[in-house]
Amino acid sequence: MSFTSVRAGRIEAASKYCSSVFRVIDMFPVVVVHGGAGHIPKERSEKSMSGLCSAARAGYVILRGGGSSMDAVVEVVRQLENNPSFNAGCGSVLNAKGEVEMDAIVMDGKALGSGAVSGVCNIANPIQLARLVMNKTSHVCLTSEGANQFARSMGVPEVPPESLITEYSRMRWTKNLAVDADPVECQMGKMGTVGAVAVDSEGNVACATSTGGMLNKMEGRVGDTPCIGSGGYADNLVGAVSTTGHGEAIMKVTLARLILFHMEQGQSVEAASDLGLAYMKSRVGGLGGVVTVDPRGHWAARFSSHQMAWAAAQKDTVHYGLYSGENFTQSIDDPL
Repeated sequence: MSFTSVRAGRIEAASKYCSSVFRVIDMFPVVVVHGGAGHIPKERSEKSMSGLCSAARAGYVILRGGGSSMDAVVEVVRQLENNPSFNAGCGSVLNAKGEVEMDAIVMDGKALGSGAVSGVCNIANPIQLARLVMNKTSHVCLTSEGANQFARSMGVPEVPPESLITEYSRMRWTKNLAVDADPVECQMGKMGTVGAVAVDSEGNVACATSTGGMLNKMEGRVGDTPCIGSGGYADNLVGAVSTTGHGEAIMKVTLARLILFHMEQGQSVEAASDLGLAYMKSRVGGLGGVVTVDPRGHWAARFSSHQMAWAAAQKDTVHYGLYSGENFTQSIDDPL
């Protein structure tokens, strides 16, 4: 090997090291969370925003204490699964038979570690089960009874499926059974899919998404949430995305991965998110929303739907909004 080639190799290595150091120094940990895209009834929007801001704070406390991005997003989504204001965990919408079928996914940007579950009906926190799939199996996604068998082997407690059904979910299910139900109105007023993305102090990114799916869906329907590249994607080399909206449309364009492709081409988190959502709308007529981060801590909450409840926490400040253009702020230490 020539002196010139050795010297060139050392310069390249030094450049990568300096770039890495710069990224750590110039990066601010952040967690961004969404509570679903679509139409949120006025009487439910306040509870949704309060729940999102509280969850974002909890995730940020983990990051501020040096915790990992994966710990942060799982805790955020776990809290939202326990909040009946959302379409995940307790509060999930019902399928055509009036039963709960839940999906969830996690992805770690360090080594593209992934875990997902679909069609689970008696687990309080599917997001934690998805993380176990990632950490304890050689698989990516487990479904239905197979997921339940794995949960039992891991000591995850089962809950009665009825305990996950709220009066609101039952009301929406009954109303949508009517033969003259408007197909557009059928999906209005539902609580939203929940998801989060985060960047930790080491520049690692992660995503987590959880949902009860589509109102009055066919039994056995699997949506975008547990599908890598659709419901979410995380890669330390690019960033992380969690999606919400019309699942079938999201799957057709693999929305999460599409947005990261645009970021790989040099687009900002905002521009890449908008490009992905615009393509989905023009190509397959789908509406939705996303939360997006890059490894430097830049973040975005973008949507093509009427509304998307979202919150973000960074540099001891909570940001939140519901309609396009909104970005309200409060100190992380302000009372909820």
